[in-house]
Amino acid sequence: MERWSKRALDEVTYRIIGAAIEVHRETGPGLLENVYHRCMKQELSSRGLAFISEMSVRLDYKGLSFDADLRCDLLVEGCIAVELKAVDRLAPVHEAQLLTYMKLLRVPKGILINFTCANIFREGQRTFVNELFRALPDE
Repeated sequence: MERWSKRALDEVTYRIIGAAIEVHRETGPGLLENVYHRCMKQELSSRGLAFISEMSVRLDYKGLSFDADLRCDLLVEGCIAVELKAVDRLAPVHEAQLLTYMKLLRVPKGILINFTCANIFREGQRTFVNELFRALPDE
């Protein structure tokens, strides 16, 4: 992750949100989350972004490491966790889920995207950073 800067992560974030806007523009709201997930994978690929889909998240607890049956929807460029939702409104538990994935995956940034909205840019996405992001160089 040493190769990343805040600016570089912001540029990748912009590209991810652009992909979500394109998916939303083409499909509209009202579909199931797994449909949006498939469309996002296609859109990210077409934009040349590397990602892992439904990445298994391991939990380390007091020396015990195990698969906690947690799945991050998308890990983009190895540094941004993306959680996709298709819900009436985002709840605090959705934010907590993403923040936990960011911590367990040791990534500096996360994006929560809800496709059940009128406008992805204004109301359908939230971006989060943690202490790993704050420690990155600006450029």
